[in-house]
Amino acid sequence: MTEMAPLGRRVAVEFVGTSALVAVVVGSGIQATKLSQDVGVQLLANSLATVFGLGVLIALLGPVSGAHFNPVVTLAAWWTGHSGSEGPTLREIAAYLPAQIAGAIGGAVLADAMFAEPLVRWSTHARWASHLWLGEVVATAGLVLLIFGLARAGRAHFAPVAVASYIGAAYWFTSSTSFANPAVTIGRAFTDTFAGIAPGSVLPFVAAQLVGLVVGVALVAVLFGRPAAAAEDVVVPHGEYHPATADR
Repeated sequence: MTEMAPLGRRVAVEFVGTSALVAVVVGSGIQATKLSQDVGVQLLANSLATVFGLGVLIALLGPVSGAHFNPVVTLAAWWTGHSGSEGPTLREIAAYLPAQIAGAIGGAVLADAMFAEPLVRWSTHARWASHLWLGEVVATAGLVLLIFGLARAGRAHFAPVAVASYIGAAYWFTSSTSFANPAVTIGRAFTDTFAGIAPGSVLPFVAAQLVGLVVGVALVAVLFGRPAAAAEDVVVPHGEYHPATADR
C-alpha cells in the first residue's frame, strides 16, 4: 500500500483484528482445557495459538492500519510521532481505541459462542497481586520497546515474527502471562474461561500497562534516540507504508 487507507477502513481493521486476536486467545484457552487437565499443557497450547494467530494478523492487516490491536500501541505511536507526521492524530486515537475495546469484547463473545459457553459471563479468575502488576509493567514496556525500536532501526518488516515471538515468550517469563493490552484485558473479563480475568482485577492491570507504556517509550528514547531515515521500505507504527521513516 502506497497511501494511507481511509480512517473508516483502518478503524474496521482495528476492530476485526482485535476481535480475532481475542477469539484466538480465549478460544484456544477453552480448547486447551477440554483436551488436557495439565495447566502447563493448557498454557503451552494457549501461548502457541496466540503466537501463530498474532503473527498472521499483523502480517495481513499491518499494511492497512498498522495492526495496533492495542490501545497502548496506539498511544505510544501518538506519543513518539506527534511532533512529526507519522503518529496518529487525536481524532484517529478517538476512533481506534473504542474499536479496539469493542473488538476485544466481541472476540471473547465469539469464542464463547464457538464452544457453546455462555456468551457473556463475568470471569471469576482473580488476578490481584502486586507481582502480577509488575509482570504487566515488564510485558508492556518490552512490547513497546520492541515495536518502536524495530521502527527506529528500520526493521519494522520483522514485526509479525518479532512481536508474536515476544508475546509467546512473555506468556512464560512474566508472572501475569503477558496481557500487555488494555483492550484485550477488558475483553477477557467477559468470559469465565481459562483466559478470563475477573472484572475487579481489570483496573490495576490496565494501570500497570499504562505504566509499562511510559517505561517502554522512555527506553525507546534512551536506546534508539530520535528516528533516523531508513534505507528500506517499512511499515511505520501509524500504518502508512512508504519508502523511509524520515528523521523528525
